[in-house]
Amino acid sequence: MKRTLLTLAAALTVAAPAMADLALATSKNCMACHAVDKKVVGPSYKDVAAKYAGQKDAADKLASKIIKGGSGVWGPVPMPANAQVNEAEAKKLATWVLAQK
Repeated sequence: MKRTLLTLAAALTVAAPAMADLALATSKNCMACHAVDKKVVGPSYKDVAAKYAGQKDAADKLASKIIKGGSGVWGPVPMPANAQVNEAEAKKLATWVLAQK
């Protein structure tokens, strides 16, 4: 019983941060064009994380793109600006995206 509880606690500890920001991404309509592990309209979050891996200013770059939108990085379809996302939320989303493996 003790081992089961420890395993469950460890699983929840790992999953909780991922789920919390997935909820934010869903609430801000990010998931309409993106998915964690596959291309939808825009790239998967795992592909974004791989592209920006090792770049020290990646979270700031992505947070800015989340708010202002962008084009040309992932093909011809532009990413629209997201006025409903504030700076703190954009930074949280960008950090979460970059943590996807």
